[in-house]
Amino acid sequence: MIGILYFFVILIANTIGAISGMGGGVLIKPIFDFIGADSVASVSFFSTVAVFTMSFVSTLRHLQIGTKINPKVVLFISAGAVLGGILGNSIFEIFLSLFVDEGHVLMIQIILTILTLIFAFFYNRNSWINYQLNTFPWYILCGLILGFLASFLGIGGGPINVSLLMIMFSFPIKEAVIYSISTIFFSQFSKILTILFTTGFERYDLKMLWFIIPAAILGGILGARLSNILSEKRIALVFQIVIVLVILINIYNGLSLLG
Repeated sequence: MIGILYFFVILIANTIGAISGMGGGVLIKPIFDFIGADSVASVSFFSTVAVFTMSFVSTLRHLQIGTKINPKVVLFISAGAVLGGILGNSIFEIFLSLFVDEGHVLMIQIILTILTLIFAFFYNRNSWINYQLNTFPWYILCGLILGFLASFLGIGGGPINVSLLMIMFSFPIKEAVIYSISTIFFSQFSKILTILFTTGFERYDLKMLWFIIPAAILGGILGARLSNILSEKRIALVFQIVIVLVILINIYNGLSLLG
């Protein structure tokens, strides 16, 4: 029953995530927390696998349909994202070991997620100043920040990806979405490798992957197709609606922890 529920959550979340560049995890993580069937570590892992699969399928789909992607930009940002992903997962594991009650780690994730969501929402609504920091060190720094947040928060990437790419490099939202999805792939890949060579996968119920991976693949394909069809205005609207929804879910989860 839980596996079927996870399947539909991931299918819908990854479709939306691929359209908006959020990566799906920004919806999957708080909804799985709300369902409450698994531990914080398991939820973070399942979300990572789902988002990694979606980002791979979505990026491949964009390449197949001829979407223009600057390989140097992807390479430099992704290099930073890999380092950030390793760092983020390492900090996450340290926090799990420091706190006896994993609810404290979940609360930290919720607070940071809400803060990044609020920033992304107001930036997208108001179109604050954009820069053109199109040099190697800035690409690396951007990837490092995005990879860390994606890995530590367990949300894959989230709206902060698209917003930061637009701020630092003046990308239009559609272009930012494509680079966001590419970056998410590398940051989540680095997190999976880090788990493999540190804690291993024994503590996770791997049978759930039979539901998670197919749903992630379908969501990635459908989302990439819709992203190519929808206008920038409609993508921005999807972006804003999802942010508000996820903020509300995270607030509810946070209040439930306090209760």
